[in-house]
Amino acid sequence: MTVAASTQGRTFESAETLAQGVAEWLCALAQASDRDFAVCLSGGSTPRRLYERLATPGIASHFPWSRSHWFWGDERFVPPDHPDSNYRMAHDALLSRVPISRDHIHAIPTEGLTPEQAAAAYEATLKRFYGAGTLSPERALFDVTLLGIGEDGHTASLFPGQPALQEKRRWAVAVIGANMKSLITICAWSGESAAIDVPAAAMKNMAALSIANKVQLFLLFMNFLSRASYR
Repeated sequence: MTVAASTQGRTFESAETLAQGVAEWLCALAQASDRDFAVCLSGGSTPRRLYERLATPGIASHFPWSRSHWFWGDERFVPPDHPDSNYRMAHDALLSRVPISRDHIHAIPTEGLTPEQAAAAYEATLKRFYGAGTLSPERALFDVTLLGIGEDGHTASLFPGQPALQEKRRWAVAVIGANMKSLITICAWSGESAAIDVPAAAMKNMAALSIANKVQLFLLFMNFLSRASYR
């Protein structure tokens, strides 16, 4: 039996109320889980305030850190201490401020490897955590997936027109040349292909969205392909 898809939209008055609301929602989901709780983090500027809110005493004191695992949906191919690193942002805003075991932090490797080797290494990490080499429609890889939307409509380093959108076999791939950077992105969101097949016209419309609509879409994407909306 597969888990039925469900989508819920909420509108927040400001970025601050968004961060607080999502932090409380995420904490409640983790508390309700009776097993390891896996979160796939997003980079960029949008989620930083959320991570900071998760680290505040009012929420951090209730979060089940000991059974939580933290992954990344994509990463810039820079050292982990680089200002552009998604890992560094999450580390500074959240992970260094709460009691998380280091072996529960699963960063994408970016040193001593080529982008392709880094993607292969992270794929092995994901499969090891999942406990199988193939994703099952009955069991999601992550409990929650946080995703934002870029100015051009990209999400998790999945850019319009990039070959990664057509990937059906690998769990993580290198994205070379997107915005003149090398990036690593996860493709194994569900038991089927992770390709988000959005028509070019829709991508163009996404780039023109207002901030309020982007906030709504951000919340929709956070449930997208996580356990709550898993097909």
